[in-house]
This record gives sequence, C-alpha cells and structure tokens, in this order.
Amino acid sequence: MPTVTLLPALAHVGELGALLPATLPAALSAQEVVPATTVVPGPFLLAPLLILLPLLGAAVLLLVGRRSDRWGAWFGVLMSAASFVVALVVFLSMLSLPPDERVVDHRLFDWIAAGGLDVGVGLRLDPLSVTFVLLVTFVGTLIHVYAVAYMEHDKDRRRFFAYLNLFVAAMLVLVLADSYLVLFVGWEGVGLASYLLIGFWNHERENAVAAKKAFIMNRVGDLGLIVALMLMFAGFGAVDFATVFADAPEAGTALLTAIGLALLVAACGKSAQFPLQAWLGDAMAGPTPVSALIHAATMVTAGVYLVVRSAPIYEGAPTAQLVVVVVGAVTLLFGAIIGCAKDDIKKALAASTMSQIGYMILAAGLGPIGYAFAIFHLVTHGFFKAGMFLGAGSVMHGMNDGVDMRRFGALSRYMKVTWITFGLGWLAILGIPPFSGFWSKDKIIEAAFVPIDGQEWRAWVFGGVALLGAGITAFYMSRLFFMTFHGHKRWNDGSGSPTGPLSTDGPVQHPHESPLLMTAPMVVLAVGSVALGGLLAFGNGFVDWLSPVTGHVEHADPVLPVWALVTLTLVLVLLGVLLAWRQFAVSRVPIVPPRGSVLTRAARKDLYQDQVNEAVFMRPGQYLTRSLVYGDRQMVDGGWMGLAGLVGATGEKLRGMQNGFVRSYAATMLAGLIVIVAVVLAVTTGTGS
Repeated sequence: MPTVTLLPALAHVGELGALLPATLPAALSAQEVVPATTVVPGPFLLAPLLILLPLLGAAVLLLVGRRSDRWGAWFGVLMSAASFVVALVVFLSMLSLPPDERVVDHRLFDWIAAGGLDVGVGLRLDPLSVTFVLLVTFVGTLIHVYAVAYMEHDKDRRRFFAYLNLFVAAMLVLVLADSYLVLFVGWEGVGLASYLLIGFWNHERENAVAAKKAFIMNRVGDLGLIVALMLMFAGFGAVDFATVFADAPEAGTALLTAIGLALLVAACGKSAQFPLQAWLGDAMAGPTPVSALIHAATMVTAGVYLVVRSAPIYEGAPTAQLVVVVVGAVTLLFGAIIGCAKDDIKKALAASTMSQIGYMILAAGLGPIGYAFAIFHLVTHGFFKAGMFLGAGSVMHGMNDGVDMRRFGALSRYMKVTWITFGLGWLAILGIPPFSGFWSKDKIIEAAFVPIDGQEWRAWVFGGVALLGAGITAFYMSRLFFMTFHGHKRWNDGSGSPTGPLSTDGPVQHPHESPLLMTAPMVVLAVGSVALGGLLAFGNGFVDWLSPVTGHVEHADPVLPVWALVTLTLVLVLLGVLLAWRQFAVSRVPIVPPRGSVLTRAARKDLYQDQVNEAVFMRPGQYLTRSLVYGDRQMVDGGWMGLAGLVGATGEKLRGMQNGFVRSYAATMLAGLIVIVAVVLAVTTGTGS
C-alpha cells in the first residue's frame, strides 16, 4: 500500500524537519516550475499499460457476456491490480530521477492535423499525475475487492465490474493527458462511466432519474471545458500543456481570466461545487462501491486536479483565482450545513464530500501557497472518505440495505470491525492529531489565513470560513457516527418495541459483521486514515515531491500564529463533537425527525438547490421553449401555411371560371379583345395629342 511504498520517497523528496512548521509557503513565479522534457526514461514506456489494462478488462467483460459471470468479478480486480503494479514501477522510477527531470511528456501518436491545429495523443508523467495514478489504482483496487462480496448476489455484477474498469481507465486518461483535448476525452469518459454506474440498478426509476440528473448537470460543466478549449486555440494556437503553459505568462489578463473562469465551470460540474452541486446527493442511488470510488476518492476530485494543473493560467488571472476561492468557501459551508440535517447515511457522507472538496478548491484558488495542500488533502481524503463509504455499505449490508440513521443505533456491539474502521476515518476527517486529516485540512486552514498581496481582509474572511467549516464538520460527522454506532437501539430486534416517536416498528433486523472481502479493504483504508497524513507531512516530503509542478515557494506567516490556529481549530472540533454526543448519543433520538428550525428544514431539502435550479433555469427554459414553439407554429408555419392557403383560395376562384361552356369562353375572349382595343386607342390618342 502507498503508506509503505512512500517511505523511501521521503529520502528523495524531503529533508527531515519539524512535523508542524511554523511558517507556510507563500508565492512563486511561474518560471520556477520545471519544464517538461520529451526524453522518456525506459520504465516510463510502460505508462500506456496503466490505461490499457483496465480498458482491456472492461472490453473483455462486456464482449464475452454472461460466459464471464463466474470469473468476471475477479478478472476486473486483476486488471485494476495490474494497473496499480505498473503505477508502482513508474512511481519508483520517478523517485530515482532528480527533481528537475521528473516532468516528462511521452507522445504516443498524432491525432489531429488540420490547418493550424496539431494535436497528438500523449501522456504527461510528473509528480502530480503519478500521485493521482497511485490513488486511483490503489483505492480502486481495494474497492474492486470490496465489491466482489458486496455485489455477490447481483446477477449483473459482471457488467458492474466492466463499468468499474471503464471508469478507472477513463480517470487515468484524464490525469495522464498531456493536452486539454486528451484530458477532455478522459473527462467525458468518467462522466459516461459515472452515468452507467449511478443508474446500474436502472429498473428502479429513482436510480435512472439520478443518473440522468448527474449526466445532464455534468454536461453543463463540460460546456465550460469546451469553451476553454476554444479560447486556448484562439489565443495560443494549441491546446497541449507545454505550449499553453509556456505562452501563458505573455498572454493578456482578459484571455487568461476567461479561460480560468471557463475551467472553473468545468471543475464545478465534475466536483459538485456551487452552483453545480445538486447532482451529488442523488448520485448515492448507485451501489455503495460506486459512491466510494467515484463520488468520494476519484472523479469528484477531478475538478481540483484541473485547477491545480492549470496553475500557470490562474497565476496570470487574479480575478479568476479569487472566484475559485469564493466558490470553494461557499461550497464548504453549503455542504457542511446540508450534512447536519441528513438522515440517510450515504447522503450525509455525500454532503461531507462536497464540503471537503470545497476545502480543496479553496486551497487551489489561493495560488502557489495552496496547490500542494489541496492535493495533500485530496489524497488523505481519498483514503478516509472511501473507507467511510465502504463502512456505510457494511452497515447497509448488516441492516438489510437500510440507510436511515434514525433506525440504527448501538451497532458498535454487533459490527466491531466496521465500527473501528469507520471511527478511525471519523477521527481523520475531524482533524484530530495525529490522524491524516490533521496534517492536510489544518494546513489548508493555515494557508487560508495567509494574506495574499497584502490583503488581510481576504485572510480573515476565507480563513474564518475554513475555521467555521471545521467546527460544523465535527458536529455533523459526529452526529453520523453516534447515530449509527452509539446511543440507543432504534431498530426492531423482534423483542417488541416502544410506541410513539421512539417506536422501532419495522422489519426485524439482525445486525451482523460483513465478510472478510468487505472488511479487509476497510482495514487497509483505515490504516491510511491513521498514518498516511503524518508520513506525507514528515520533513515536508509531500510538498517537496510536488514542487516540480507547483514550484518551490518561500515562507509567509498567517495573520494568527500557527499554534493559535491549531488550538482554535481543535477547540471548535471538540465543541462540535460534544454537542453531537449530547444530542445523539446521550439523548434518545426519535425515529421520526422533529420539525426543527427553518435552517434545519432548508438543509433537509439541500438548501433548496433543486428548487432554485428549477426556478432560475428549468422553468424559464420551459417558458422560452414554449414561446419558441408557439412562434414557430404561428409565425413560421402560419406564414407559409397562410400563403399556401391564399394560393389555394385564388385557385378555387379561378377554377370556377372554367365551366366548359363555349359561350363563356367566347364572351371572355370578346371582353379581352375590348380591353386590348381600348388600351391601344387610349395610347394612340394620347400620343397624337
């Protein structure tokens, strides 16, 4: 696992130092980023296998059909695991290189050569892409193993594993692409795989609707990426990273701002950030392994990758950077507030994911001071959040697929492994030392308190939001943990139940621990939740590892001392935990949720995000469409049909004159002759005078 593999990395990428430095990185110039080389070291030639192996797995499982029902699941696991082995080889090879040789562009073949556009298909291998590759393949393999048991009784599980392999392949295309156009191919691929997996149980209407909602809202975000591609081609004449990043410092601020905002729209769609976040909660309709892989650890973090990868563009667009920070700050509070009111365990975790990605987006928008911390939190979050989603699936497995936390309680007595592994993830997301979240999320909070360009108001505003989010996170995640594993039993064990709001009437439940194939991945992810953050932070190792991409930065002090920020954060976290303990562990939790305050009722409805989307976009769109249809029928069709009617009516009148009588024709000819003679005489008379 990466926690072991990364140990030798510390000797290469970092120097021993204090685990909690008193100062933070400040700013860098774009020139400090290591330029890419086209000289491909031997082991890097294996990189295409990273994509080809899971793609082969998907193709085999889909083409062979039901003949692979017996072995298809394990074949999918094998392809994902093989891709992880290749990722380890590439990673270790990169560690052996000096930092200034760790950015490699590996061109595979030419794709488009038309006019001034020359696009090839290639891979960019650098610390950023390799970090994502390790995360996707390692966590992906664990989730594949978990799914073998979770989907054991599903008659279509072969197709499920084909879609999982397809997703892994598409995600690897996205993070390994050496141009925005190839990245777009992977971007669309993960969107397709997400649609297929969310709607996997499409015989239920709710799942099919959720899949369509996610697909459509992601298409809105994709429009931003398409616009960015067009602007890049118009402004730089190319869409590959090397050319765009090299020319960005010389480009105009207006162009870079437009591109940066367009890329942000794409990031908001894929990473469920405000205002394109409404699809994520509904996406929990898919099988739980999908939620763990796609909607916790990998796909929803693609927006963070896009912003960090596009750092040279944002460095020249301070307005776009500020908008990125604002979007992250709004979303982290938005998701946290929603999480406080959700009773569905998976939807509560989805709200948490939205909030935590908001932290990452905020950090990425801070510029060089936050790039490495955004990716740091992305990696640790991938472990503890995937572990908690798998834990939620284990609870559902033991509770007959129930998801309502108000009908759980006291499960720690029956599901020890799930309770412990979930609890370790809970401590990690709270940011309790020495768990992983402490090293990553707290660094984002500290970075948010650093003044940018001497503007202290930004430090107080965004730092305050990040600090407040930590306290709310502690409350709603503790609420989830206590309602599920502690407090009083709120499910029917067949021994009779009380009446009223504490009634446990319902199906008889027999909670039990999940099988080894499900608990083993949870244990591995729990170990990462405990140890990975400290290992990566040791000696500033992870920041140094990413420095060829994010640059080497100087140090700056936040507006408050680091020790004060750490203390204040822990105090808020402790208050959130104690409040949740008193309300959901000590007190009896009613089965029927109380009416609650106005904010609580709004949070239960996702702060009316669907209603706002309907009012702002859907209904005006419907009215516009109906108006266009009316105009088309009345003006366009009406005009042509009216002209046709006029011609037809004229023909009807003229046809009445053709009665077949010779005398009528003779009279008509005589009348015509008289008219002609009269005209001739009139003309002759007028000329003579």
